[in-house]
Amino acid sequence: MVSALKQSVKTGNLPHLLLHGPPGTGKTSIILALAKDMFGQDFYRSRVLELNASDERGIQVIRDKVKKFAQKKLAKNPSGREVPPLQIIILDEADSLTYDAQAALRRIIENYAVTTRFCIICNYISKIIAPLASRCVKFRFSPIAHDAQMARLALITDTEQIRFADQKEVLNRLIQVTEGDLRRSINLLQTCSSFGRDKKSGLTVTDIENVSGVVPESAVLQTDKVLRA
Repeated sequence: MVSALKQSVKTGNLPHLLLHGPPGTGKTSIILALAKDMFGQDFYRSRVLELNASDERGIQVIRDKVKKFAQKKLAKNPSGREVPPLQIIILDEADSLTYDAQAALRRIIENYAVTTRFCIICNYISKIIAPLASRCVKFRFSPIAHDAQMARLALITDTEQIRFADQKEVLNRLIQVTEGDLRRSINLLQTCSSFGRDKKSGLTVTDIENVSGVVPESAVLQTDKVLRA
């Protein structure tokens, strides 16, 4: 996937994209990085429209915002940087769009494909209508691997100088609780570190379980023993 997207940036030949998979796995991050790489930081704003479809999920936003952006003429390049004659519309959490909104979006994709590329991001591809999905190249994102999450979280905790009773044990429990969602892992770690900043012992597994609201492992094991007895 990464090599295919890098080739799209290099050639300027970007297809419509449908990125799907669990939350917190980098779907939005990768398309934003692609757009900034393709257009440059200074030229990014005039060529990219980003919408969160969970907040604006009706047909009206498709007609008012998406269609108007697709219709506009491409802005001239003031920096002299060579960029492809395209603009990108990013629809995040598109599985929240109504059926009518998705049908209207399909027609817009057909009518403005010459200058506008669409990136549809969703958690559940089954909620995207087939005529819309068929017009996109699909990439499925999997939960972040345990080792990759551990490396990133360890880097963050070292940089922020977060103290732990046992770093490896706590981070392992954090990753287990968040089930491959790196964004959730970072947010939960930030919350726990804020509440436990003054603890002399540092963050513990109990802190992770209390803040996340999960049932402690000790309680699960105790219940299992009772049921087996």
